[in-house]
Amino acid sequence: MRFEELGFAPDTVDYLTAWEHQKRVHAAVVAGELEDTTLLLEHTAVYTAGKRTEPHERPMDGTPVIDVDRGGKITWHGPGQLVGYPIAHLPGRRDVIAHVRRLEEMMIRVAADVGVTATRVPGRSGIWVPGTDGARDRKLGQIGIRVSRDVAMHGFSLNVDCDLSWTQTIVPCGIPDADVSTLALETGREITVADILPSARAHLLEVMTEDLPLTTGAASAQRVEA
Repeated sequence: MRFEELGFAPDTVDYLTAWEHQKRVHAAVVAGELEDTTLLLEHTAVYTAGKRTEPHERPMDGTPVIDVDRGGKITWHGPGQLVGYPIAHLPGRRDVIAHVRRLEEMMIRVAADVGVTATRVPGRSGIWVPGTDGARDRKLGQIGIRVSRDVAMHGFSLNVDCDLSWTQTIVPCGIPDADVSTLALETGREITVADILPSARAHLLEVMTEDLPLTTGAASAQRVEA
């Protein structure tokens, strides 16, 4: 696995610019011209909608949305959120599910490194802080992937210290009965994308070579093509 760091705040990366670069790297990996590659970055603020997004889940104020070819529903990317696009070979459907599990596990380990206990929620992809005493679960990390010609693209986003006002105009990830949080909020201290970047790289390398249980929750994060 090789890494490319495309840009971080204040030099955030336009979503469409990164998407075009993703497609070029994906083609090169498919052709055997590049080894598996992960792109790491922070995006300029943007809403993106996966193939399963419903009309009522889109911004209620008419804010533009970029429709993309990944699985999952609508979400936001922007400063304070680490985005990773692992462009990696996945030769079968079992491997697709395992890939989602690996990305979740990587984010769970990164959260643990800063003192946050995150977990999976059955039937829902991504990572979560479970609610207690009647509070709702809080989502920390999102996953949406696409697999074409046995190579994955798109990937994960982990909320580090982003502004959560974006959650007020959409139904985040199409889930109306949960909240969204960040590592900084959960710890009550300042944490930046730069702080967790080494941890994310290290744990991604770890999990890409591990066999993890194929627990429930991956279906909504996947989009698979021949």
